Parts: sequence; structure tokens; C-alpha cells
Amino acid sequence: MWWRRVPVRKILGRVALTTLAAQAVTLAALAVVDNNRKRHRRPVVFPRVPPRTVTAGGSEVTIYTYGEDLYADMLTAIEHAREQIFFETFIWKGDEIGQRFKDALTAAADRGVQVYLVYDVFANLVVPPSFFRFAESIHVKRHPLVGGGWRFLNPRYSGRNHRKLLIIDHDVAYIGGYNVGSLYATDWRDTHARLTGDIVGEMENAFIDYWNMPPARKAPALPDASNRTWVPNFRVHRNIPRHFVYPIRGMYLEAIDRAKDHVYLTHAYLVPDEDFLHALLAAAKRGVEVRIIVPAQSNHIVADWISRGFYKTLLAGGVRLFLYQGAMVHAKTATIDGQWSTIGTANIDRLSLTGNYEINVEIINERVARELEEIFAVDSSNTIELTLEQWQSRHLVVKASELILSPYRSLI
Repeated sequence: MWWRRVPVRKILGRVALTTLAAQAVTLAALAVVDNNRKRHRRPVVFPRVPPRTVTAGGSEVTIYTYGEDLYADMLTAIEHAREQIFFETFIWKGDEIGQRFKDALTAAADRGVQVYLVYDVFANLVVPPSFFRFAESIHVKRHPLVGGGWRFLNPRYSGRNHRKLLIIDHDVAYIGGYNVGSLYATDWRDTHARLTGDIVGEMENAFIDYWNMPPARKAPALPDASNRTWVPNFRVHRNIPRHFVYPIRGMYLEAIDRAKDHVYLTHAYLVPDEDFLHALLAAAKRGVEVRIIVPAQSNHIVADWISRGFYKTLLAGGVRLFLYQGAMVHAKTATIDGQWSTIGTANIDRLSLTGNYEINVEIINERVARELEEIFAVDSSNTIELTLEQWQSRHLVVKASELILSPYRSLI
């Protein structure tokens, strides 16, 4: 037989080349589809919940589900700042909304407020560099495109800064999934929270720890937060690649393991690792109602197709999937058993849970959980539930494409 005369190494090489070629063709086809989809995007309309404030212990929690509402309150807070502003974002577009934030921060610095800015260089490569030129009175730390210098291959220097924070005068902190830009103001369904009370000190500490982390900056180090205390009902969890610390994943696994009645997740990307997948399936197996809202079509078509590789396992295991219609849902939230909730920046994927700088706030409070449950119900009204029968009946070409891209699951 001919294959007996061909060296194994050569056979393996041909298989590898064929696989890579198939992946390249699939990725190219998806890019064409995605570009065409974006050019023919329809006007975005989706149900939303107006911002409402609930009390949790000694704090007030306001939850935002629409960008314009959030940006209006954030800009007002910046305009009324008296002492200091900490502002940290992943994407900061140089458009109308981005310029309004830049102008407001510049005006604050001009009136004597100490302004500290952090943004991720890689996330903003498409933004003109001139946009990120600031007055000398503003302190800026840029999360580098490549960190660690000659040690850039060391995992401690990997990871993007995917965090989104705004902290004003020790009084108020904003945290959530919203980046800064006009698109997010009206066309994306995301979630952010405004927090007051003692938890603000924990948010300040998170910002200061990152700011003081090497590499060195021109701006001097910030003093440690002096207003930290033991805060009941709240915990701030930070993924810090530099320290090899990734507590957000553990927070999720512990909360899901405790669930007795229901688990509601709303996430932009769903690429769970083996342990996370097992936790969801184990919860469903013991009778917990597990519901997950994900975008029918996200802003990253490759992430969509990789995520779909988990749908059969989830659906067969009793997890219910709901596909959000007509808009990109970018939220990173969960609520469990009417008691536990989290709002933050981490997606359910490898990059967020074991790769990037991320921050989530964990809240154990019935009122906050009830508010997130109401938001989940409104979001659910704009979804189509995916059934196992529907999923198994998809076209063979689609199934083959998902299989071809499956090796990328560990990279996203």
C-alpha cells in the first residue's frame, strides 16, 4: 500500500498543512461574512431598563443598561470632581463621546483636580495617536503593546488591561463592561454599576495598585488608599497577570457550586474552560435552573463560532441558552439564587479568566440580585431560546466549520 512507503513525518506534515489551510479558508470566509454583515447593519433597537438605585448595606448601587444614561452620569461626576479622578478604560474611541470625556477630564485638570488616566495601547491602535496627547497636568499610564522588555514571553508580562473604572473624590466609583465611544452609547446592550460607600475605597485601592505596578512612569507613585475597611456584602476581585492571580474564575466557580435554585448569566462571549463547563452542567444536573444570555451575533464573529462548539454539550446537559437579538450584548453579569451577583469586566473565556487584567465586584444582597433578575427578564424578552433539536439540525457545512476552528478555543 502507498501509505506504507510514505514516512509518518511526511503524513503528519501534510495533515497539519491541510488543517491550517482549512482554518485559513474558514477564517477568511468568516471575515467576508462579518464585513458584509456590518455594512448592512440595521438600526439598533432593544428594550432597556432605566437606571435605578438600590441600597446594599451602607452603599448605594445604581445599575445602567444603556450607554447614554451611563455616560451622562459619568460626565456629570467628572464635572463636579473637586480633588481627584481615577479613570481606566480598555477602548477609548476618538469620536464625539470619546472627545467629550477627554474635554471633561482636561477641564477638571485645569481647575486643579488631580487626574490619573489608564488606557490599553493595543485596544486603541485604530484611534489616531494625536487623540491620546494630554496636557502635562494630566497623569497618564499606557498599558503597553508589549510588556516586560526582553522578558515579554514571560506570562507575568502578558495580558491586556481590560478594566473599566471611574473613581471620583473617594465618593463614587463606576465599574462594568462599557468602553468609551459613540457606538456603545446607543447600539450596544451593556451593564455598568455606580457604587457609593465604603466599597469605593476598595476600588481606589485596585486602581492605585495597578498604577504603582512596574514599569516605571513619569508620574510619581500614588499613596496607598487610606479609606479601606472591611466591607460587608461586597468584595472586589482583580485578575493580575503580573502576580499570577486570577480570583474572578474562582469566584464564579464557588458561586455556581453553591447555587440551589437558579443561575442567570449574561455574557458577550461564552468560551468556558473544562472546570467552568463542568460547574454549569453539575448545577443543571442537581436541578438548578441555569440560563445564559449571549449575543446571537457578537462583534467578533470568530469568537461566536468558537463559542458555538460548547452549545451541544450545554443544551444536552440541561443548560438553557438564549440568543440576544438585534444588538450586541456586551454585559459581564451574573446573579444566583436571589442573593449573589457580580458586575464587572471579565468575560467567560480564557483571555479574561486567566489572561487579562480584569476587575469584578461581587455583591451579596437581595435587592441588587432582584434588580439584576428584573434586567435579565427584560433582556430575555429580546431573545430567542435555542433548543437542542434546533442546534443539531444546523447545516453540515456549519458543523464542519465549527470543528475546524475548535483548536482555537484554548486561545480565546
